Amino acid sequence: MTRITVIRADITAQAVDAVVNAANERLSHGGGVAAAISRAGGPAIQAESDAWVAAHGLLSPGIAAITSGGALPARWVVHVAGPIHGEGHDDPGLLTIAVRTALDAAVSVGARSVGLPAISAGIYGYPMTEATAVITQAVLDWCTEHPEALDEVRLVGWSDDAVSGFELGLRNG
Repeated sequence: MTRITVIRADITAQAVDAVVNAANERLSHGGGVAAAISRAGGPAIQAESDAWVAAHGLLSPGIAAITSGGALPARWVVHVAGPIHGEGHDDPGLLTIAVRTALDAAVSVGARSVGLPAISAGIYGYPMTEATAVITQAVLDWCTEHPEALDEVRLVGWSDDAVSGFELGLRNG
């Protein structure tokens, strides 16, 4: 059974096998969680991301790019592109796909523990309460379907709002 925890912390400091990066489709890590991960992990993460885009094209929903963790405590970074809120698409559906894709990708490289941020709730404008509810439910559903795949999913909030949202999602899920 997978342990799902919520913490307020810096995702770049998490001693987990893989951290999830809320990336843009170009894997250009210039802002938000992506910039923090890239800075903390060092130039290898951006270099590997650039090589991934050169080989595979732009990141799209349902696709994850995996790079090393560089200097991070995490061995891998799983990059997924969450939805930009309010662009006339199914935001909950796309966010659910991003979470499920990230967890699938982490397992595919042998990760047993994953740190997951509030994807799309930063510069992509997804309201925190809504985003954390969707993310938490997607994690709960995925873990129910794959009960032995991971030891821990750590929902990592950078703010009180993110932590509260994740905690509420776990209580309601």
